[in-house]
Amino acid sequence: MSAPATDENHEASTMSERGTGERALLPTATGAQTLAALATLLRGHRLPAAASVTVLVVGTGIGLLTAPLLGRIVDLVVERRGPDALTVPMVLLLAVAVARGVATAIGTSLVARLGETVLANLRERFVARALRLPLERVEQAGSGDLTSRVTGDVTIIAKAVRQALPEFAGALLTIALTLVGLAVLDWRFLLAVLLAVPVHVLTVRWYIPRANKVYAQHRIAAGALQHQLLDSVGGVRTVRAFRLNRTHAELLEQRSQAARDLALRGFRLISGFFSRLNAAEFIGLTAVLVTGFLLVDGGSVSIGTATAAALYFHSLFNPVNAALFLIDEAQSAGASLARLVGVSGLPAEPESEPEGRAVPVDGSIKVSALSHAYVDGHPVLCDVDLEVRSGERVALVGASGAGKTTLAKLVAGVHRPRGGSISLGGVDTRELGPAGVRRTVMLISQEVHVFAGPLAEDLRLARPEATDEELRAALDQVGAREWVEALPDGPATVVGEGGHQLTVTQAQHLALARLVLADPPVALLDEATADAGSAGARVLETAAVRALEGRTGLMVAHRLPQAATADRVVVLDQGRVVETGTHDELVAAGGHYAALWAAWSDSRRG
Repeated sequence: MSAPATDENHEASTMSERGTGERALLPTATGAQTLAALATLLRGHRLPAAASVTVLVVGTGIGLLTAPLLGRIVDLVVERRGPDALTVPMVLLLAVAVARGVATAIGTSLVARLGETVLANLRERFVARALRLPLERVEQAGSGDLTSRVTGDVTIIAKAVRQALPEFAGALLTIALTLVGLAVLDWRFLLAVLLAVPVHVLTVRWYIPRANKVYAQHRIAAGALQHQLLDSVGGVRTVRAFRLNRTHAELLEQRSQAARDLALRGFRLISGFFSRLNAAEFIGLTAVLVTGFLLVDGGSVSIGTATAAALYFHSLFNPVNAALFLIDEAQSAGASLARLVGVSGLPAEPESEPEGRAVPVDGSIKVSALSHAYVDGHPVLCDVDLEVRSGERVALVGASGAGKTTLAKLVAGVHRPRGGSISLGGVDTRELGPAGVRRTVMLISQEVHVFAGPLAEDLRLARPEATDEELRAALDQVGAREWVEALPDGPATVVGEGGHQLTVTQAQHLALARLVLADPPVALLDEATADAGSAGARVLETAAVRALEGRTGLMVAHRLPQAATADRVVVLDQGRVVETGTHDELVAAGGHYAALWAAWSDSRRG
């Protein structure tokens, strides 16, 4: 469970933005990679795809009978055959309309169903890969980049699948079969219609490269804006503490303006796109009408046939415009799809560990000459040495930016250190591997997510096979059983999004209960009681002490009373360990910790 970007992380993030101007964004797939991934997704659905196309072809073919029937009615009227002669064509027109409507509805439904199935597979693959990405790689890209892909990009693709894909498939079939119908009427009508094709081709060639670039840039700009919003709002306390309000406001303004400008460029492209399509319609219809006049005048075709040809071309307006307009959505969806596929190409952490890998013998922690920096030239930790005995509770204390959270994240394996080494239970973390570190260490941050669903299932995320009795025991150990059983349905109460909303204290209680159920040898608490308020913090501090029983505890202490209860306090200042000892020893020493404790005590009295 990753900690939020607090104190030194926000400072490093801000320096990164100012120092480099760019983050290490997650990759975007090339066109070939995107098409290959799409082909792989479709490979297992050939039968539904064939059925969808077949039904759409039948429906579109039936609909093409409308123009000849109307042309026949025109000929009957010209020949003055009387009202009785119109009965059969009118009945056939009604039958064609009904049959076409039914077939189109079924075909569109099949296409939409196929699209939803492929979209679900794509989403599942993306989430599965995203969950296995190294946490350090995700944090380098920034939370906004990944969340914008999970939310914004998936939404765009879903909209394209549900609306654009069925319309596009129907439009293409209508265009193809209508051109065949024109050729059947008279091949010269087909030649007349083809005069509009160069305008369409030039329009698409003008539009696609420009739109592709704009939409890709807009998705990146949107991700950068979302990242900045999360960074500024999530770290508002740190922003205020370091007086970075103006800096963050300027960054938000710059990124909002960049996203807005790219959106406006897209609108201008769409306007130019449709103005060119209108010109193509004028050229094509004029050519068909002139051709029809000449052929009727020469006796080659009847007025009804010429009418049918004009109706055929007129019926192409909507499908041609729809197909070309949907290129706009296709470009946007393609850019989003490339961003999702790009993540699938990243190396993932192995799901299993090779046999014979060393196993920690206990819960001890040893940090040797540890150094780390988020941005080159701005070290956050410098040559840190620290040993924590198995079962010992150690509090990390220091001013904002001292390196407390970074040290915790390095021990938890979220980041890889730039220098030095970390051992857990006598085994180097590089030898343990990511999966081994996760089995040994559990990190609980001040920002805990409550998953939507029954509360009991939320707890079982830590141990899926846990019995109801084990859940109650874990809740009881951290002092949460009373309020859980007081919920409307007890542990079966649906919590999270759309369910019963838990307080900050209750959410942290759940996280501590998960810790008890997971039962790792080492637990890291990164300011896990900081946002609960005074009363809630005292409750959670007691719960944290009980959750840490029998395991090694490393606590990033925001509240000094929590540090006072630890077996040992380690004080960091500017990325270095400057003091270590018990609470009483450090207060008596009159150093950094004593000054922090005095300031804390004065603030409580004030």
